[in-house]
Amino acid sequence: MLGRSLSVLGAALGSGKLSILIYHQVLAVQDPMRPSEPTVDTFNWQMQLLARHFTPLPLDEAVVRLREGELPNNAVCVTFDDGYRNNLTLAQPILARYAIPATVFVATGFIGGSNMWNDRVIHLFADPGRNSLILDGQTVALQDWAQRSRLSLEWLQRLKYLPVMERRAAVDAMYVANGVEEQEPLMMNQSEIRALHSAGLAIGAHTVNHPILKELSGSDQRVEIVRSRQVLEGIVQAPVTQFAYPNGKRGTDFDDTAVDIVKSEGFCAALSTDWGVSSAQTCPWQLRRFTPWDQSPMRFQARLHMNQLGRV
Repeated sequence: MLGRSLSVLGAALGSGKLSILIYHQVLAVQDPMRPSEPTVDTFNWQMQLLARHFTPLPLDEAVVRLREGELPNNAVCVTFDDGYRNNLTLAQPILARYAIPATVFVATGFIGGSNMWNDRVIHLFADPGRNSLILDGQTVALQDWAQRSRLSLEWLQRLKYLPVMERRAAVDAMYVANGVEEQEPLMMNQSEIRALHSAGLAIGAHTVNHPILKELSGSDQRVEIVRSRQVLEGIVQAPVTQFAYPNGKRGTDFDDTAVDIVKSEGFCAALSTDWGVSSAQTCPWQLRRFTPWDQSPMRFQARLHMNQLGRV
């Protein structure tokens, strides 16, 4: 009853506003190194809640209806970034169960190959059988999950804004120094991307190497953006019209150069990770996203409605 009341309130206060949820992975079980990633059980009740109290839309349709002032009340889109295999194996069946459309933005440099740099770093700290790491030439003891998580976050932040090749080399050196083997590939291969697309999910571009676009020249940004779309169109044999900025913070991770490129290249929409909702006045190449990580359905729904009001 309270959920329905929140839905009615959200419809009244959030009219003409589009909520876009951002996910990366859906996990079989809780991962202490990735506490914000939902499990299958959590994602199931979240999608059930969206189907019951919101109006899920395909992103391309939502963008058109937003621009034309025809957005339904409590409109919501579901998106995933990077291209993890569990988007197909774990998330897609739940999305199908509740008839919820979604877009998966794929960084093409990792299709069926190496894992993304951040997952490689987390893997170093996540093995419970590993009691220490050599970091910067010093041996650091690994303790409980809280300490391991804190250390991994420190190294992720330290490496995040390095140039792509320098960042990759730094992570490679950490693996060599510690004699660590790579974990199994986490990302989808080409056939899995095709299967996801065949299941009705939209495939969006997310660059090749997942760089910080703002740190690249305009020509290099264009190569990252255009080449990722070309690869994906070759895989799914369909137009790729949506883009998501890596990391996605306006002014920190991308700026007007990237916005101008995605606009000039004909993408119908581009998504940031800046929190909030989008309205008819929002630039379609700078749409906002937000996902609450509350662990109860009522709080999850309430925070989504608070986001509609700009109070997250």
